[in-house]
Amino acid sequence: MSEAFLGRGWKFPIQVDKATGRIRMSEYEEDIAEAIRIILGTSHGERAMRPNFGCEVNEFVFGQTDDTTLRLLESSIKEAIRAWEPRVHEVDVTAVPDRQEHGRVNIGIRYLVRTTNNLFNQVYPFYIHEGSN
Repeated sequence: MSEAFLGRGWKFPIQVDKATGRIRMSEYEEDIAEAIRIILGTSHGERAMRPNFGCEVNEFVFGQTDDTTLRLLESSIKEAIRAWEPRVHEVDVTAVPDRQEHGRVNIGIRYLVRTTNNLFNQVYPFYIHEGSN
C-alpha cells in the first residue's frame, strides 16, 4: 500500500492536540473520508483560488424530495467526488429521505480506495426544506 498516496492532512474540523499544541492530523482512509465531507460541504465559488471546487449540493436545499431531485442530487455528488477525490473509485451515491425526520435526506456514499481496494461507506445528512413543518 502506498501510504503517501493515501495522504495526510489537517483533521477536519480543525482540532488542536492539547498535549503538543499542534494541529491534529488525519491520515490514510480517515483523511479521504474527511476530504469527501469537505467536498460536499463546500459550494462552488466558495474558494477564491479554486472556484470550481466543491459540490452543488446546496442548490438542492429548497428543492422537492421527489425522485427526480434525489437522482440529480446523487449525480451531482458523484461527479464532485470523481472530480476532486482521485484516491477513490467505484463511487456509488444514494439519496434516501429520512422516514423519521421531515426534510432530511440521508446521502449514502460508498467507494473503494484505489491503492488498497478497501470498501468504505459514509452517510451525510442533508436537509431539504430546512425549517419547515
